[in-house]
Amino acid sequence: MSITVVIPTYNEAENMPKLLPAILQVPLPDMSILVVDDNSPDGTGTLVEEMEADYPGRITVHHRKGKLGLGTAYLEGYRIALGSGSDYILQMDADFSHPPENIPDLFAKLQEGFDLAVGSRYVPGGSVDVNWPLWRKSLSRFGSFYARTILGMNVRDLTGAFRLWRREALARIPLDRVVSVGYTFQVEMIYLAHKLGLKIGETPIYFADRKWGTSKMSFAIQVEAAIRTWQLLWRHRDL
Repeated sequence: MSITVVIPTYNEAENMPKLLPAILQVPLPDMSILVVDDNSPDGTGTLVEEMEADYPGRITVHHRKGKLGLGTAYLEGYRIALGSGSDYILQMDADFSHPPENIPDLFAKLQEGFDLAVGSRYVPGGSVDVNWPLWRKSLSRFGSFYARTILGMNVRDLTGAFRLWRREALARIPLDRVVSVGYTFQVEMIYLAHKLGLKIGETPIYFADRKWGTSKMSFAIQVEAAIRTWQLLWRHRDL
């Protein structure tokens, strides 16, 4: 059994020395990390490259020429992981909002027969940062409710990026037709999984706000995602 953890990065140098060892300490066998770095000005890619020597065969960095978007970073990471023969592909953010200690919970979900396990903020037991103001909590919950209502899905958390794919399931996704680059990428991927009849399970997580670095999320990004969600209905109507 092998698991590849795909982590896209852009200016996450503060998090890498803390996050990567925490992931590798998770008690699951044969787990490696693939960092897909968009030529971070803060030297994230170079830092991870230096960490490779301390964790031979367990940490790899894939350098890209510039900031090409979250969606394309994940797609490149997926293809590399699938090409390496990994049995499972885990995706997660680089800012500690996805707790490494919940990785075994995602794996347990796949052992129940699901094709895709989602770390969910909105199932019983899940929650978001206690310090978020009420408006931010409401906006976060509404974003997922909005997407699942439009797309006709019963998954509670469509926008979260903490997901574990069974290899065979991810290989069924037609990655060449995925067009979303930013926030909508997560919605498009899980919608494709739904359209193809994959079994999607959710396990609760506590989604903490980042401790280090700067968030890339903005209100403008969320507005764009709201519009693009409608476009997914048309684009994938043939599936």
